[in-house]
Amino acid sequence: MIKILKDIEEYVFFINKINKTDNYSDPMLSNEVQMKHNLLESVNKKDNITFGIFDHNNIIIGFFVFLVIEEEKYAEMIVGLSDNKKAYFELFEYLFDNYKAYNIDFVYNPNNNYLNELLKEYNASFEIEQQKMQLIKFNNIKRKNEVILYSPKYKEQYINLHLKDTYWTGEKVLTAFDKFRVILAIKDNKVVGYVDITHKYEENEPYDVFVKEEYRNMGIATDMLSYAIELDKNKRIMLLVDIDNEKAIKLYEKLGFEKVKGNNITAHLYIEWVYI
Repeated sequence: MIKILKDIEEYVFFINKINKTDNYSDPMLSNEVQMKHNLLESVNKKDNITFGIFDHNNIIIGFFVFLVIEEEKYAEMIVGLSDNKKAYFELFEYLFDNYKAYNIDFVYNPNNNYLNELLKEYNASFEIEQQKMQLIKFNNIKRKNEVILYSPKYKEQYINLHLKDTYWTGEKVLTAFDKFRVILAIKDNKVVGYVDITHKYEENEPYDVFVKEEYRNMGIATDMLSYAIELDKNKRIMLLVDIDNEKAIKLYEKLGFEKVKGNNITAHLYIEWVYI
């Protein structure tokens, strides 16, 4: 049984218990900032749906928060906590009944076999597992390349260069400067790289780091990240990197990041004419 929740205080014990487990903890609740933003404030956000899944004795067996953007037919699991297989089956029944023709993203613990198996069964696509890293001590470096804060004169170049197959496209980032800061790398008056990084939170993170192929191995990504960190140096910074991307991990370690707990994996599910 699913119940939409308007108050989560009654379920904090359950949430904390599941979030302390190795296999079913939520990587989106790995620090105080995420707990506040993704959990405690969830019921007050107009685009969020917060619900519990209960057994026949009315005991909670699952707690979930989804961001739902109706006009874009897009949803994302912000919080997913359960160690009960039945709860995940009920979750998927609910999603398939209510969100047909939606693209739904799941960011979750790679050890969560119950969720993993269901996503595979319904032909979700999976990204590579992400290693979480935390900035422990910023190692400032002497930059060799021209890196600047975004300027409107580079708008068209930035958008053309930007990754397209993502929710936060270049166009959307440019409408969210309250949340994002954009760093550009310039060569011969051309944009050859960019970093999109959040700046409004107590803990921020780079969402996207990109350098044109012909300009790689020149220290451009390092210089852009160094500048971005310098601008945010009074706040905590974390990042996620493909677990098999040894080159990038070494780059981040050079800047002062270290590996920490909280790896995640992202799956993309499209719901159309499939029923369960």
